Amino acid sequence: MRRVSLILVFGASLIAGPVSAQTTSPSPAPAAPPAYGEQITIEQAKKAAAAAAEEAKKINTFMAIAVVSPSGDLVYFEKMDNTQYASVNIAIHKARTAARFRRPTSSFEERVAGGGVGITLLTLDDVIASPGGNPIIVNGKIIGALGLSGGTGAQDNQASLAGIAALK
Repeated sequence: MRRVSLILVFGASLIAGPVSAQTTSPSPAPAAPPAYGEQITIEQAKKAAAAAAEEAKKINTFMAIAVVSPSGDLVYFEKMDNTQYASVNIAIHKARTAARFRRPTSSFEERVAGGGVGITLLTLDDVIASPGGNPIIVNGKIIGALGLSGGTGAQDNQASLAGIAALK
């Protein structure tokens, strides 16, 4: 009799589990990404790059700095003296990814680090899962993106955000 009671309780919990899951309210939909705007001007690109380079100097790193249009095409590039050669293409890649996917490259790092389904991001063309690439948003629209490489991911991101802040 005791075994039958346990089976009934266990069976009831299996039936009740899905019912209670269905009655919870769904989580809100994520916000839509910002729309694309006009292309960043060369003056804006130089201003953002200069601010990013200044921040890199403050934190004692050498950076490659890339500014791209909303489509991911290179608008402006500079490399600080003594920057590692590998950082040139990495900075451009970070900027291009941030512009084309309309989100910071750190968001890809977070999803990949979470494992599971996040790992599938690595199969998408042009994704780079490393901080330092950020969209440049002016008046609520993406006008380009800034990508930096040469320091740690956190340093790249810090200098990138300083460059973007110079345009606000």
